[in-house]
Amino acid sequence: MSENVRFVRMGTGEGAVPYQEAWEEQQRLHALRVADEIPDTVLLLEHQPVYTMGKRTNPADLPLDGTPVVEVNRGGEITWHGPGQLVGYPIVKLPDPIDVIAYVRRLEEALIRACGAFGVETTRVEGRSGVWVLGGDIPDAVVDPAQVVDIGKLTLRMGLPLGIDPRLAGPEYAPSNAGQRGDDRKLAAIGVRVARGVTMHGFALNCDPDMTWFDRIVPCGIRDAGVASLAGELGRALPVVEALPLVEKHLAEVLAELPEPAAGR
Repeated sequence: MSENVRFVRMGTGEGAVPYQEAWEEQQRLHALRVADEIPDTVLLLEHQPVYTMGKRTNPADLPLDGTPVVEVNRGGEITWHGPGQLVGYPIVKLPDPIDVIAYVRRLEEALIRACGAFGVETTRVEGRSGVWVLGGDIPDAVVDPAQVVDIGKLTLRMGLPLGIDPRLAGPEYAPSNAGQRGDDRKLAAIGVRVARGVTMHGFALNCDPDMTWFDRIVPCGIRDAGVASLAGELGRALPVVEALPLVEKHLAEVLAELPEPAAGR
């Protein structure tokens, strides 16, 4: 479907984009894509510092110091965007029947491949979106049965039993942590919305940001895990402009695998 996907590098470094400006451009492109007036388009950029909150955000996870937060209509909870983080907003028409989880898995796959190209091993974690670096195994650790919730085929550890899709499990997902390893670290966050068959919002990959921005919030509402960056995992500087071409390459690959949407939709 997306062999002709268009990538727009909207701004990085000194050209970092204010959140509102990128949001208005997303809405403009979304309307054009719904009308089939443009091809699938991906905005790639760095933001000026901003906290955003999805519709499931718990008020207890907001900054304690009263730092302003922008409310947005994506899935997920609160997160931070800013310098040193590569943000991608795919405006993509999905095929019928619409499968949002399958689409999120494709975004995860592109980021997993890009991180792997830098030598950083990442994975998915059951019941949680995004791309993760797993904590190290704790010798002789035993899973606490009190922290395990079975939902159909999904065994969710250290997570909430409500609102979890059973498809977020399987061999491609590492078990959620229940004290059997050190803290997992989220390297890339994903929060999307699909309206009239076309996607909005997207992902944020921590390349080399100031990680103290995350200290004011509970990122994505997850209290039993941390956040990570490519620079921190590699022990060297890794600016957004270095990661951008690899992420673009792997996004193009996974989006090209999507089936063609029905004509006139």
